[in-house]
Amino acid sequence: MNDLSRSLIAGVVVLVVAGSAYLWWQERQEKQGAEPVPLRAANTSVLEPAAPGPAPVHHPIEAVVPPVAQPLPPLTDGSEVSDALVGLLGREQLLSFVEASGFPRRVVATVDNLARGHAASRLWPVLPAPGRFQVVERDGATYIADDNRDRYTAFVRFASAVDTDAAVALYVRMYPMLQQAYEELGYPGKYFNNRLIEVIDQLLATPDLLKPIPLTLVDVKGAGETPRPWVRYEYADPSLEARPAGQKILLRMGAGNAGQLKAKLRQFRQRIASSGVTG
Repeated sequence: MNDLSRSLIAGVVVLVVAGSAYLWWQERQEKQGAEPVPLRAANTSVLEPAAPGPAPVHHPIEAVVPPVAQPLPPLTDGSEVSDALVGLLGREQLLSFVEASGFPRRVVATVDNLARGHAASRLWPVLPAPGRFQVVERDGATYIADDNRDRYTAFVRFASAVDTDAAVALYVRMYPMLQQAYEELGYPGKYFNNRLIEVIDQLLATPDLLKPIPLTLVDVKGAGETPRPWVRYEYADPSLEARPAGQKILLRMGAGNAGQLKAKLRQFRQRIASSGVTG
């Protein structure tokens, strides 16, 4: 088990919470200096072949009315994205918490992978948080330590304070780049906003567990002593361990933190979807 990092984008922060809330899960343990892997290469290992032909557009981005008096033109390159993120987050927070290079591709890959079993940290749009996952032993069993929730406090406070209308406006401006990145990821003819709504709905469906969550330490045969045993923890309940990456992250953050992030996700979904909120 690893840890997330601070802020997604802010605009798309709610989007990946968990939009990305994985937001601190994959901490420094997964090669911080690794070069971003081209999404086409990642496609062969994480993604299933997309069916040919265009998919129905359930949530057209054209239906999203930017909540600003004079909508700005769509973003067209990386420098414009960086400038827009600075405008939304501030330069200091951008440099401290966001991986701005290839940002649209990172957002698309992370959103898609949050609904899968694993979300590779090398593709994340955020920087890893310091520290590591904490556990506690109690009556012969291992649980997520209560102190572990505190590691997410700063992020939850940050995400909750994001101006949702400004975030939606940025999302709309960035959408042409996000759609292109989604098709290049291996989904020609598919609509990214549809996928984003699906993932948000899946995150909102994460159960609220108020009791301590038991864990098990996976035995890796032939691996010997590992300097990072915390990366081998899994949920003891097979039904929890089988859940997608995004839901497992929210569970790990604690019910209080997850509840605040879900509230933000609902706000964001309400503005970009053409149907009611689920979860």
